[in-house]
Amino acid sequence: MDTPATSTRSLRIRGLVQGVGFRWALSDQAVRLGVSGWVRNRRDRSVEALLQGAPAAVDALIAWAETGPPAARVNSIDIEEIRDHELLTGFEQLPTL
Repeated sequence: MDTPATSTRSLRIRGLVQGVGFRWALSDQAVRLGVSGWVRNRRDRSVEALLQGAPAAVDALIAWAETGPPAARVNSIDIEEIRDHELLTGFEQLPTL
């Protein structure tokens, strides 16, 4: 379960976000910031991510995702706060859904 010092957010990122290294770059940023979770492409050409960690680190990763890597063009990000989520460890790239 989330602790008060942990934030869990679900993201859906839309725009030119596939084929530009978005998942790899987001994974690198997550590891650098100490954020756990996962990222994957969606068949609708969006990218979906679940982020969990210290609130400031999760917020920093979301701020990075607003522009993403250099070749990306982010049009929108839907963010949902997830309460009472099991604690995650590590960060992984999941298969496309």
